[in-house]
Amino acid sequence: MMLPLYRLVSGIGAPAIDLYLAIRKARGKEDPDRFAERLGRPGRDRPSGPLIWTHAASIGESISLLPLIGRLVTEISGVSVLVTTGTVTSARLMAERLPEGAFHQYVPVDRIPYVRRFLDHWRPDLALWAESEFWPNLIIESVDRKIPMVLINGRISPRSFSGWQRFGGLIKRLLEEFDLCLGQTETDAERLRRLGAGDAKYVGNLKFAVPPLPADGEILAKFKKGLGDRPLWLAASTHPGEEEMAARVHRLLKDAFSGLLTVIVPRHPDRGSKIATRIKTLGLTVSRRSAGDAIGPDTDVYVADTLGELGLFYRLAGTAFMGKSLVPLGGQNPLEAARLDCAIVHGPHMMNFEDITERLKAAGASIEVANEKALEAAVARLLADPSERDRMAAAADAFAATEAGVLDAVFAELQPFLEPLSRKDASHAGA
Repeated sequence: MMLPLYRLVSGIGAPAIDLYLAIRKARGKEDPDRFAERLGRPGRDRPSGPLIWTHAASIGESISLLPLIGRLVTEISGVSVLVTTGTVTSARLMAERLPEGAFHQYVPVDRIPYVRRFLDHWRPDLALWAESEFWPNLIIESVDRKIPMVLINGRISPRSFSGWQRFGGLIKRLLEEFDLCLGQTETDAERLRRLGAGDAKYVGNLKFAVPPLPADGEILAKFKKGLGDRPLWLAASTHPGEEEMAARVHRLLKDAFSGLLTVIVPRHPDRGSKIATRIKTLGLTVSRRSAGDAIGPDTDVYVADTLGELGLFYRLAGTAFMGKSLVPLGGQNPLEAARLDCAIVHGPHMMNFEDITERLKAAGASIEVANEKALEAAVARLLADPSERDRMAAAADAFAATEAGVLDAVFAELQPFLEPLSRKDASHAGA
């Protein structure tokens, strides 16, 4: 019942959807130069030969797919990979990091005319959906075209599981259309099975296969020279409320740690100016990366409000607080910090990375803090005891290597779906 209703509402609700998109466009949340892609209109021609379509919601999910995408274009003869996401920031990142043979398009809004226009143009031979974004019209229209579909790195959080159980008929109808579901954890696989997936299994988390975040070597060397031996800690991928917490922690610690520098990398760089303004009201000196501000000896807080430079600041920090975790929003990926020699601090709200977080804590690689006061204590502890910080960083790095074989495992599970593509390319070559 729910699926026909959804398809009906998504059709008759076209004026409301168009208004919503117009508002997003006006707020800079849609790409004006590529807005037509959101309506299913292609931004380029379809490449010849087999085409694999991978879909990820945003930055985190798309980054986790990069190792798999690289392997697909390298090992499957003649294949091209179409990557769809829904956010402007993810599109910018994919433009920088996708390998040759892969390209990005915005996912169409889930209205039947847009979806059909998208699928009619691209005609994918295989669809790989990442994590937990299920668009009913896209799924059903893909099924109607007999496109094989696999859910990779599937994740069903406790909150999502409870929510989907209230719409059991809908999620069962969608999940049973996937030929295979690969969960990040055994718990995810079990939740997928309970929600209706016919074939769900656990092979590991692709986030473990992602290489360390990149950094420009010359810029890194310049920062290291300029900072010297100043004590430094990083608040990474922060959300509203967390920047002020980090600034207040800095204010309380600056007298105890001479020359202390706090680096804040907001999850959304366009908030940089507002963040800097608020921190200045605390009586602190602030510099901004996007404004080209230098880090002077009197700089208290450096707001790194640029895209794609988090790897640079992890390499500088030694101690990293994971944003989105002192506010109840689910946390950020701690593996990014673990791979870059950081002792990890996080709040209690790491639901999006529940399994990884618990395993990090068990390995002695992270500290969980309940609030701002506890954050102050944890940062002070690690700044005061470099040997403890180094021990935690080494434990984090060792943990990040524990599922090094996950890419091989995922690729092996995909073989039954990839072999027909190789045969298809061979037939085209012989024609």
